[in-house]
Amino acid sequence: MSSSPALSARGSRLALLVVGLCWLAVLFDGLDMFIYGSVLPHLLETKTFGLTADQAGDLGSYATFGMLVGALTAGTVADRIGRKQLMIGCVTLFSLASGICAMSGSVAVFGLGRTLAGVGLGGLLPTAISMVSDYARGGRVAITIGMLMTAHHAGGILSAYVAKWLVEPVGWRAAFWVCVLPLLFVPVLLKFLPESLSFLVAKGRGEEARTLADRYEVELPAATGKKTAADRWDAMLGLFRGGEWSQTLLYWLASFGGLLLVYGVATWLPTLMRGEGYELGSALTFVVVFNLGGIVGMLVAGRAADRFGAPRISAVWFALTAVGVYLLSIHMATGVTMVVVFLTGVFLNSAQTMIYATVSIRSTPDNRATAVGWTSGMGRFGAVFGPWLGGQLLAAGNGDWGFTAFALAGVSSMVFIGIAALRSARQPQRSNDQEELVAAH
Repeated sequence: MSSSPALSARGSRLALLVVGLCWLAVLFDGLDMFIYGSVLPHLLETKTFGLTADQAGDLGSYATFGMLVGALTAGTVADRIGRKQLMIGCVTLFSLASGICAMSGSVAVFGLGRTLAGVGLGGLLPTAISMVSDYARGGRVAITIGMLMTAHHAGGILSAYVAKWLVEPVGWRAAFWVCVLPLLFVPVLLKFLPESLSFLVAKGRGEEARTLADRYEVELPAATGKKTAADRWDAMLGLFRGGEWSQTLLYWLASFGGLLLVYGVATWLPTLMRGEGYELGSALTFVVVFNLGGIVGMLVAGRAADRFGAPRISAVWFALTAVGVYLLSIHMATGVTMVVVFLTGVFLNSAQTMIYATVSIRSTPDNRATAVGWTSGMGRFGAVFGPWLGGQLLAAGNGDWGFTAFALAGVSSMVFIGIAALRSARQPQRSNDQEELVAAH
C-alpha cells in the first residue's frame, strides 16, 4: 500500500472515526449499565413497585445475567451478521429495553427490561473492541483499547449526573428515558461506521476488504483458518492437562471474586453510601469519583504491569481494593471518603483486567483465547452473584456488612491470583493480542 502523506492522513481519520463512534457506543453502554445503581436509592426509598432490598438485588443480577448471555453469544452472532450490524443491534436492544423499564408498571416487566438491556450491553463491548483493533494505527492497539475502555466509566459518571438532575424533580422514569436516546445514534452508525476488516476477510470478501484497506492505508488482517469443534474442544482440554487444572481453577476463582466485587459495588455503591448516612446527592457524587478513578486505573494499570508483572499488580491491586472497600463501611469526613472512593475506583476496575493479562501471559499462543475466554465466562457468574448478594444482605438488615462482604471478595481474588502466580513455572510470554484482555472484562 502507498505510504503517501495523503493516504496516511486518511488512514488516521478513519481510525479516529471508528474509535470515536465506538467510544460513544460504549459511553451509552456504561450509562445504561450504571443507571440502575444510580436510581436505586430513590426506588427503595419511595418503595416503587413495593420494591424490597432482596428484589432490588435480583433486578441487578438480571442485567448481569443478560450480559453473560450477550458476551457468550456475541462472537457467534458477529461471525454471521458482521460486527457493524451486531453493534447496531446491541445499541438498539439496550435502548429499547430501557424504554421497557421506563414504561414498566411492575417488578416483572422492569426485570424483563433489565435482562434484555444486559444482553445488548454484554454483546457490545467485545464487539466494539474488535472493531477498534481492526482500525487502530500500527503499534497503537493497546493504547487505543485503553482509551475505549474509559468510555464505560465515563458512562458511569454520566449516569450519576442524569440521576442527580432528573430523579428528584422529574422522577426515576425520566432517567431511563434518557437511556433510550442512543436510538438516535443508530442512523449515525449505519451511515458512517465501516464493517470490520477481519469479518470481511473471514467471509471471503477479500476484494471489498482490500479496497477499503487500500483507500485508507489500513493494514489488512491475515486470513486465518476456521477452527473446528474438535479444535475448540482440544483447546479447552488443554486448560486441564499436565497439572494445569489447578492453575485454571485458581484463575477462574480469582475472576469470580473480581467480577463479584466489580458489579456488586457498581450496583450498590450509592445505596450503601446512603446507608452510611450520606445524602443522596453526595452518594451520587461518589459514583462520579469512583468512575473517575476507574478511568485513571485503566490508563496506569497496564504500565505498572509492564514494569512489575501482571500477576503481582493484580494481587496488590486486589489487596488495596479490599482495604478501600472496607474503609467505606466507616463514616469518615466527606473529603477523606472522596479520596478513598477515588483510589478504590483506581484499583478495583483494573485489578480484574490484570487477571486476564496474567492468564494471557502464562498461556500458550494456541490456547490463549480459550483460556482468557473461559476465565472471563466463569467470572461473569460472580457478576451475577454480586448484585444479588448485596440485596440479600440489605434485606436481612445486614447492610453494614455489604462493604465487608465485597472486601472479602477482593481478599479472596488476591489470594487465588497470588497462589496461581507462585505455582506457575512458565516463563512469561508477552502477547500482542491485548484486545483479548480488555474484551473479557
